[in-house]
Amino acid sequence: MVTLGFLITLEIAARHYGLPGPVTNQARELVFPPKSGPLLYASMALMMVVLTWRQRFIAAGIAIGIDITLFLVRWAVGARTTEGHPFGNGALWVVLGYAVVAVTRRVGRERTLLLKGVGLALLLVAGRKTGDAWLLITSKTRPAVLDQYVATADHALGDPSWLVGRFVRATGPIGAHVLDYVYIQLAVAAVVVALYQLRNVAVERRFPRHHLVRTFLVIGLLGPGIYMIFPVVGPVFAYGADGGHWAVANLWPDTPPVNAPHPMVFDEITPRNCMPSLHTAWATAIFIHSRKGPRILQFGGAFWLVATLGATLGFGYHYGADIIAGVVFTLTIEAALRSLERGWDRSGIRLVAYGTAVFTALLASYRYLPVTMAEHPWVFGPLLILAMASVIQGYILTTKQWEPKATPAPRPEPQPELV
Repeated sequence: MVTLGFLITLEIAARHYGLPGPVTNQARELVFPPKSGPLLYASMALMMVVLTWRQRFIAAGIAIGIDITLFLVRWAVGARTTEGHPFGNGALWVVLGYAVVAVTRRVGRERTLLLKGVGLALLLVAGRKTGDAWLLITSKTRPAVLDQYVATADHALGDPSWLVGRFVRATGPIGAHVLDYVYIQLAVAAVVVALYQLRNVAVERRFPRHHLVRTFLVIGLLGPGIYMIFPVVGPVFAYGADGGHWAVANLWPDTPPVNAPHPMVFDEITPRNCMPSLHTAWATAIFIHSRKGPRILQFGGAFWLVATLGATLGFGYHYGADIIAGVVFTLTIEAALRSLERGWDRSGIRLVAYGTAVFTALLASYRYLPVTMAEHPWVFGPLLILAMASVIQGYILTTKQWEPKATPAPRPEPQPELV
């Protein structure tokens, strides 16, 4: 009910600005080409963790059949897919169909389990639509942005967005295409890790108490609230050609800016979605949750984190300061969710409080000490890195204590020999 109320509130807010909200956009994707077909199929895969293999094959077949039918209908009437993907509607139809099956054909624990699977799928999809609505609201309600403060503070880190931006440009179209795919399909990578974590649900008939999807959704829920407090559009807009006449100058990624920071008015279209970097936050969560998987999953989680960092900086979407804040943000949320799962104790409270304090201190320093940070990079640069590293170390040491201790197998007592 809370989630439904939240979606309705965002729908009303979006309508206030003359645009469809998350509920309307999701309903449209039952027929019209969806914005992300891979995301819809990934969501259906999450729902299918509660099904048997036979049911999974049937569900996938129905989804593909619906997509082929809709594709042929669009082709017959001459409807071109100018935006989005020509597939994905079938996956959404199947998820909603299983919601009906759960209500009408299942009872007791089986109904609850199937509804949890459907809810997990719909939450992932709704999270994407909710994020789009949030971005609209940030652009309409925060006319002034604080990019000049963050860009100045970023001098202490050596202006990493400018550095990585030049590197990505030097790699040519191949490097840019790879990073762009990683950046766009982040949610699909999360589903791959989540599917491994939920692989035993169909057999055990229950969900694990904590998994990646929970962290993913909480990051998406809390992050936009920080956008409203600390609105930033990113270097490619504030200092690059993408910002048009709203940009300070066309400096990115060749010339780092040198100016006294002050709030700057920006357009009502570009989302204020930089501080913290939620792409970094989500990629960090994927990395954390992939650590207990097989080697190929661990490699994939590490690759997605590194590639996401390269994309966020190299495309000019984020500053280095955003990246640091995003890592601290994720570790604090992950610690809170794990503490909630296992029961709060002194170590969990201490870790969450420390992460929250560091995150707050980072945002305050970016806003009120950027000039001092830029004037003393050899002091504040290492301090920023050490602050992030201290949260990382605290998380590793604390969660290591939470791991169940392996009890050694009892050793058989020596038996007297027969004479």
